[in-house]
Amino acid sequence: MKLNKTIIIAAVVLILAVLVYATCTAQVPTGYTGILTTFGRVEKYTLDAGFHFKSPFQKVVLMDNREQKTVFKTQSFSSDIQQVDIDGSINFSINTATAMNLYREVGTNYFNTLVMPRLLENTKAVFSKYTAENLVAARERLSLTIRDQLSFEMERYGINIISVSIENIDFTDSFTDAVEQKQVAAQKKLQAEIEQEQKTMETQQQAERQRITAEAEAAVKKIQADAAAYATRIQAEAEAEANQKIAASLTESLIKWQQANSWDGKLPTFMSGESSTTLPILNMQTTEQGD
Repeated sequence: MKLNKTIIIAAVVLILAVLVYATCTAQVPTGYTGILTTFGRVEKYTLDAGFHFKSPFQKVVLMDNREQKTVFKTQSFSSDIQQVDIDGSINFSINTATAMNLYREVGTNYFNTLVMPRLLENTKAVFSKYTAENLVAARERLSLTIRDQLSFEMERYGINIISVSIENIDFTDSFTDAVEQKQVAAQKKLQAEIEQEQKTMETQQQAERQRITAEAEAAVKKIQADAAAYATRIQAEAEAEANQKIAASLTESLIKWQQANSWDGKLPTFMSGESSTTLPILNMQTTEQGD
């Protein structure tokens, strides 16, 4: 009987200990914040990670305060009314110090209740400000703009928007085909412009070569003309100098001798009064005496 009583008492104590442990203690895992409620009323303080005692009438709700990532898909329209399919992701976390306010105002399902609707609405609003052609090139700017707008709205709830990434943008087949055709036309136009510039360059180079050749030929002709003029001047100077020397060496006797030497012995058939004085008069007496 004593043994049975001891076993019963031990069992009761064990059951009470289990009940006390289950109802009066709480354990908050690392990376979570404990929201303490008393009869459903949220207390003004939170429980950090670790082991805690509490009242049996209190309940601990765990809120994940680690960085979390969620992907999303949505559709939007560009400013030129082109349908856009969007794939993206968002990284966020909650502020540990204000987690109890977030739980009080929104609850544990705050992402689907609060963050996701605002994320999709901001995404559509930002995309509607760009044309379809500019959306792809502005992907990084789109992500930053959406993140900044959403961060401003979520700040009062203690939700930190770490980043928003637009990972893929897809358009309708008809628009994609039109863009491809436009790109092909632009490439052909660019190729034609390059070819035209090349032809223009070749024409200019040919004209430049012709100009250089013409200038070279003109320079050669000038050099040749200068050389010929110089040779003519030297020759004229030489002839003039020779004539001067000849003129200086002539005497009256030598001139008469040259005239006599060149006379063929014939008298002119007609003579004027003046021409008779120009006939050479030879001293034949001296010659006969010599003979």
